[in-house]
Amino acid sequence: MYDIETIYEAENISHAVKLLEEHPEAQIIAGGSDMLIEIREGKKAGCTLVSIQKLEELRPISICENGDLRIGALATFSQIAKDPVIHKYLPVLAEAAELVGGPQLRNIATIGGNVCNGVTSADSASTLMAYDAVMEYLGPKGVRLVPIEEHYVSAGKTSLAHDEVLTAIIIPQKSHEGSFGHYIKYCPRNAMDIANLGCSVNVRLSGDKKTIETMRVAFGVAGPVPMRSKSAEKAASGKPLCTAAIEKAAQAVIGDINPRTSWRATKEFRLHLALELVKRAALEAIKKAGGSI
Repeated sequence: MYDIETIYEAENISHAVKLLEEHPEAQIIAGGSDMLIEIREGKKAGCTLVSIQKLEELRPISICENGDLRIGALATFSQIAKDPVIHKYLPVLAEAAELVGGPQLRNIATIGGNVCNGVTSADSASTLMAYDAVMEYLGPKGVRLVPIEEHYVSAGKTSLAHDEVLTAIIIPQKSHEGSFGHYIKYCPRNAMDIANLGCSVNVRLSGDKKTIETMRVAFGVAGPVPMRSKSAEKAASGKPLCTAAIEKAAQAVIGDINPRTSWRATKEFRLHLALELVKRAALEAIKKAGGSI
């Protein structure tokens, strides 16, 4: 059923790093929602695994003394969807978590696994990208902090070294404070489907709610890795809150993204989706921020 050569159970995070050092062929397994499927399909038959599933120190979600939001790598999507800290400081991530698969999957799938498999369709990735998330790696040389844009290297590949473990995802205070976001996942079915395109937008409005101080726009499935649209952000940030600013931001997206044609959607359809989803997500984010157009 599952062709696994050896599986090691890490006792703590340092032990996990040590096991990876001792077994260069080994791979991390957490919830297993992706790994077990690949093993069963034969893509990773005969693999050696290091399980970090029982490392409870990697599950908490908290606000640090400096105001940064810290999300443990083993936090499940069910946990994230219900967590009061997430709802207070980053509710858009709770919304995105609710869109991951079905209830059974959300109960075992971890946010760390979601970003470490390197796929562009990961439901959490575009929101984390839009909020300038920082990946916290732990390896033999200690802790390494990597901006999420550097975390993704190419399709299915991240900058995480073999002997490193993702321990947490950090959202800087300057990114989440005063920002309001909205995530839209477009897919043919409402549940348990991979996104044809995902779009996450967050805004910070001026005190009088008449100016877009900052707008951040990020996509999934708009290229080989999750990506920001800096052109769209520049087109809207610092501009008066109006329909024209949102339209300009949407049009600016085209120069930044590069979706492909697959059996699920054509490149042309994804480009059309990108323009439409930016506008819809931006308008919802503005409403949450207390603005109106």
